[in-house]
Amino acid sequence: MDGILPLWKERGMTSHDCVFKLRKILQTKKVGHGGTLDPDVDGVLPICIGKGTKVIEYLQDSGKIYEGEITLGFSTTTEDRSGEVVETRAVEQPLSIEEIDQMMATFIGTIKQIPPMYSAVKVNGKRLYEYARAGETVERPERKAVIESFKRTTEPVYDEANKTQSWRFQVTCGKGTYVRTLAVDLGEKLGYPAHMSDLTRLASGGFSVGQAATLAQVSELMEKGQIDQALQPIEEAMKEFPRIDLTDADWQKVKNGQVLPMKAFGIKQMPGELIAFFYNDQLVSLYGQHPEKNWLLKPSKVIRNEVSPASHSLSDNE
Repeated sequence: MDGILPLWKERGMTSHDCVFKLRKILQTKKVGHGGTLDPDVDGVLPICIGKGTKVIEYLQDSGKIYEGEITLGFSTTTEDRSGEVVETRAVEQPLSIEEIDQMMATFIGTIKQIPPMYSAVKVNGKRLYEYARAGETVERPERKAVIESFKRTTEPVYDEANKTQSWRFQVTCGKGTYVRTLAVDLGEKLGYPAHMSDLTRLASGGFSVGQAATLAQVSELMEKGQIDQALQPIEEAMKEFPRIDLTDADWQKVKNGQVLPMKAFGIKQMPGELIAFFYNDQLVSLYGQHPEKNWLLKPSKVIRNEVSPASHSLSDNE
């Protein structure tokens, strides 16, 4: 069983919980996830199975889309609604839509973030959440994040009784972005302590809500022998990579891991960090530029040494 399963992770479970349960359901140990989701967050979690585990790192590096809610008026230890309140400031006068939208627009582009204490970032060989649980604080490294889009999707709601203001948003962002921190930093710019009061991941690794199946649905498909209905081919994870379709002669070289001249494929300069080599419409290898001889291509990761027959394959003359 090889492929990628876009899983709909339900709230209350860790990403590791999902992997543990799927190993039992799918009856295979070769299962891994392509991007952690916090227990309080639901949404799309790409699960790699069999040879699909070879592309986990590329799924983790891909962009993501979230929708959620920001609440002004108080902040928490975890930067979301599950934490303890650490700072409050009553919103006496609700902010205008113009103020909110203008400030949200300032986050588009490359920004700097300091990861939350309750996160898996390692400092001195120890994860930040381990320090946090022990009541310790540690200097956190600043990181860069890319925000492609950050927009309000509902009218702001003012809670006069609790003196808070909330609105829903959608964000499209690059790898390593902490949406919780985005909410906190936005609040700070608006002059209030804030937290992320709700979050759902709509897309990750090129897979979206419409393709995702719950654990219960996966279990049912497995019992019926129809698990293929939920699986996406490994090739789907690499569809954004520059692609080269190999001739029969090229395939013999690639399957043996040979270093190849760029000019053999008409390449003058790398179209990206990696090139995806396909044979018989199947992803077989990822090649990158040779670190010393920049006119050569060197295998970065072998996906398949063997391919199944196809109805049409490229000849050397095509």
